[in-house]
Amino acid sequence: MRDHDDFGGLQRDLRSTRRQLLTWLGGAGVAAFVASCLDGGSSDTDDTTDDTTDDSTSGTCSEIPEETAGPYPGDGSNGPNVLATSGVVRSDITTSFGGLTGTAAGIPLTVRLKLVDSSNGCQTLEGYAVYLWHCDNQGRYSLYSSGVTDQNYLRGVQEVDADGYVTFTTIFPACYDGRWPHIHFEVYPSLAQATAAGNKLATSQLALPASACTEVYATSGYTSSTSSFSRVSLDTDNVFSDGSSQQVATVSGSTTAGYTATLQVGVAA
Repeated sequence: MRDHDDFGGLQRDLRSTRRQLLTWLGGAGVAAFVASCLDGGSSDTDDTTDDTTDDSTSGTCSEIPEETAGPYPGDGSNGPNVLATSGVVRSDITTSFGGLTGTAAGIPLTVRLKLVDSSNGCQTLEGYAVYLWHCDNQGRYSLYSSGVTDQNYLRGVQEVDADGYVTFTTIFPACYDGRWPHIHFEVYPSLAQATAAGNKLATSQLALPASACTEVYATSGYTSSTSSFSRVSLDTDNVFSDGSSQQVATVSGSTTAGYTATLQVGVAA
């Protein structure tokens, strides 16, 4: 059985805090209208995939929904703390580090997150830090899953630059049973404080659009993802089902050239 976020059952992967604004407003019609206004009118299933790469971002200046870190965070909150390992601050996260060796196979993916202050007019959050992690092309999480407990690839930390961006070079993650294809991340107030989960400001997840997933999972390296992807949707995923408009990345590229996923992340700094 493949290891995944549903450790201990799907209930383990339920979010701890979601959509307080929409809950306060109440009413499906009003909530849908406000959500549409906040994210510029895009829908939960709005996919953008082409053969070019640009710096456009999906998402809004609104605060990113708080989500579960899942059972495989590697931040010291549930087992190992990769944040304390020398070499974790890096852009290319495809390889293991800190004395471990190994490289994650898969279709290349560049992840660009733009951090903005949702409580201060969308000002960029220069100097903050992001810890990002996800599963490999077989749905396994390094440090935890059978076969990759001796790896720490697909995990890394980046400092937010003057333009508000962090950029990670990685691979397109698999789709495994019970979850829509996604990438985890945590936001920290500084690089110096990105050493343990207790210092984080926010935890959330990025959702990958269906069109890109369909293309990637048709390739030979993702055979196991095909059936899992056919059984899940953003509406049935236990993290994104209550609304994903702020979390579905804009993705461009192709299976031959690789992909770029961009998302604007609002944090109440």
